[in-house]
Amino acid sequence: MAMIAEIGGFLWTICAFVLALSIIVTVHEYGHYIIGRLSGIKAEVFSLGFGPRLISRRDRHGTLWQLAAIPLGGYVRFLGDANAASAGSGVAVDPAQSRASLPGAPLWARFATVAAGPIFNFILSILVFGGMAIWQGLPADEPEVGALHAIPPGMQMGLQPGDRILAIDGTPVTTWQDLGAAAEKLPPKPVHDWTVRRDGAELTVPGPGPMPALITGVAPRSPAASAGLRAGDVITAIEGQPVSRFDELREQVTKAEGRPVILRVWREGEGEADYTLAPREQDLPTATGYEKRWMIGVTGGGTFFDPATRNVGPIEAVGIGAGRTWDIIASSVSGLWAMITGQIGTCNLGGAISIAESTGQAASAGGSDFIWWIAVLSAAIGFLNLLPVPVLDGGHLMFYAYEAVAGRRPSDRVLDILSALGMAAVLSLMVFGLTNDLFCP
Repeated sequence: MAMIAEIGGFLWTICAFVLALSIIVTVHEYGHYIIGRLSGIKAEVFSLGFGPRLISRRDRHGTLWQLAAIPLGGYVRFLGDANAASAGSGVAVDPAQSRASLPGAPLWARFATVAAGPIFNFILSILVFGGMAIWQGLPADEPEVGALHAIPPGMQMGLQPGDRILAIDGTPVTTWQDLGAAAEKLPPKPVHDWTVRRDGAELTVPGPGPMPALITGVAPRSPAASAGLRAGDVITAIEGQPVSRFDELREQVTKAEGRPVILRVWREGEGEADYTLAPREQDLPTATGYEKRWMIGVTGGGTFFDPATRNVGPIEAVGIGAGRTWDIIASSVSGLWAMITGQIGTCNLGGAISIAESTGQAASAGGSDFIWWIAVLSAAIGFLNLLPVPVLDGGHLMFYAYEAVAGRRPSDRVLDILSALGMAAVLSLMVFGLTNDLFCP
């Protein structure tokens, strides 16, 4: 049975990874295709996957749309392309069709066509993040209780949906920020006094702390994910010592310095169970750089109730989506630079295995987590494609920038040599990431 479950988990991971990758690649390549077509460049082939063709059809524009046997990417081959990566000096075309080829198109058309792939990836991320903000809403301006969560036996929950929070343990609360500030100063104990306004009356009711040891997220490929912890789990004890605040978990994990810790975890519908996890040292960004911390891969900071929410309009949603997409790009730049300068270890760079495992875990966590992860990957892949490496989109844009400044294109020999070097660099990076997946802790 264990082997069957393991095989099932492996197949689930592969299917989730292929689905996520196919969505991201399709959006990316469609960006190239549609902008190229609108710019007067003919696409000969639009392929989802590589290798032998499985099914295909040719549209009225002359483009062959195909599904290939190896579902690990895709490409658009334009008229005049020497290969699927549009790398090198290209191939000769009929002079009468030169304008419809990628090499023969005006500089602006080539630039727009190549840049469209990463831009479409960013647009996908913005739309997903913004759409989820519209669907889920944002916390209301005033601290008001929304839906309640289940709590472990022995805790008290006197709060009700619709309660307007006025104070906790006598500390006034007028905003969510006030509640967070008060929570950091409260003593760790299982029950607190919440002062609320309910149906026009002010009353004080018992309730759990505002920063309980509630798991709100589990990082993919982390000790917590490997142990089977989930969002919604509540940590009730660490090494046999009761806990009521999430920061108590952080303190104990730090003190363990990599030694396994035993967590007692309560899960709704299943009761309590013990989990043994070995913390891992990780590089985390700070205001001044990076620092190493022992972590098990869980996030907290939630409460046993959802905040009451307000609606989000389309314009605000686009702003939220753009902000989150920019954060991913900025963190990618920061992390890459930190690795190059030696601020963090190279094990922070994962490969296909780690991405696939993370995708499988996101899919297992639920549809919204999976969609969110696709948006994260889309932004990251869009950024990576903009790196100035020949055979990547950023490499083509680099050549176009040179052409714009110098007034002439690089020679065919230079293009072929740099494209070969770029391909070698990309393959080396893929092998390096795969090696990290296999041998890094």
